[in-house]
Amino acid sequence: MNEFCTDVGYVSLNKWGEQLCGDQVEMVEQEDGSLVVVLADGLGSGVKASILSTLTAKIICTMMANGLTLADCVHTIAATLPVCSVRKVAYSTFSILRVGQNNQAELIQYDNPHVILLRDGKHLDYPAAVEEIDGKRIYKSTVDLHEDDTFVAISDGAIHAGVGMNLNFGWQREDIIRFLETMYDPQNTAKTVSAMLTGECGKLYGGHPGDDTTACTVRIRRRRPLSLMIGPPQNPEDLPGMMGDFFALPGKHIVCGGTTSTLAAEYLGKPLEAGLPVYVDPAIPPTARIEGVDLVTEGVITMGRVLEYAQDYLGDNSRYTDWRYKKDGASLAARMLFEEATDIRFFVGRASNPAHQNPGLPISFNIKMHLVDELTRCLREMGKRVEVRYF
Repeated sequence: MNEFCTDVGYVSLNKWGEQLCGDQVEMVEQEDGSLVVVLADGLGSGVKASILSTLTAKIICTMMANGLTLADCVHTIAATLPVCSVRKVAYSTFSILRVGQNNQAELIQYDNPHVILLRDGKHLDYPAAVEEIDGKRIYKSTVDLHEDDTFVAISDGAIHAGVGMNLNFGWQREDIIRFLETMYDPQNTAKTVSAMLTGECGKLYGGHPGDDTTACTVRIRRRRPLSLMIGPPQNPEDLPGMMGDFFALPGKHIVCGGTTSTLAAEYLGKPLEAGLPVYVDPAIPPTARIEGVDLVTEGVITMGRVLEYAQDYLGDNSRYTDWRYKKDGASLAARMLFEEATDIRFFVGRASNPAHQNPGLPISFNIKMHLVDELTRCLREMGKRVEVRYF
């Protein structure tokens, strides 16, 4: 997977009236760099289902991360999980996706709706071998990976959506496939795909889900580096080295801050153009242009808005339309960081901005450092590789 990386995002809907979700998604990276993603669906709903699915997902992830076999995982699950007093069974269903370093994915599925694979926006059938372990039929598949392959794992709440309401027999897997093909956009993140799918399920349920419903999407992406610089260095003598290292890196470049933009323009020997933007958000300072730089924005205020978007993205992603289509600096930066970039390097200058020393302004050096720290944390939680260098 040196040339590819994974983008993982999931969204769950709780059964109406339940505080806990009976579905659970867990991820773990193995020592060889492979990624294991597990979607477990606990029997029933509420606390009992939540316990069943959480134990199942964590057991599978922990054991597979330590190199144990699928048979060992299933035996352990059967022996460990509490027995349902009504159904007299002690397990939850599960879907496992293991993305290896050999550009192959391994799918292991038990009783969940089969994982959907989109390639170039179209559904692709993949072969599955059946293995019986402890009386359970386990489906195993191996898929050679292509760029932008999109795997969508769902719990059975998705195919039950609309039963007895908008649809007689629920939203069948074939219907879900057609929906995903229709809504396909190669720019969509994994989280966006999952949010769109569960959002449609919520509509079919009439806003009152009759079952826990989860969509977990894994996209295979080619690595795309991005570098972001904010603030000049504390020691002016470090400026040439900071600029040289920043512009020597491959990929796209974002420069944030008025002083930083001026220094970058001087280093490149290009004019800093600050024309009136066509699309204006009164709360976000306008962008500028420097030849050789992909995006030039104001600093702390713009990055503060990007951080708000990042925190929301990791939650219910309710502000998606705020940044996905607008043209202000914060929205443009959010799209580049959340959707385009896979490997991000921050160049953070420690120099204090004299304009920020006014006690009447809600901006300080500490706020800038806090913004960088929090944004770094959010991006890593999105699955990005993030490196921060201070000057």
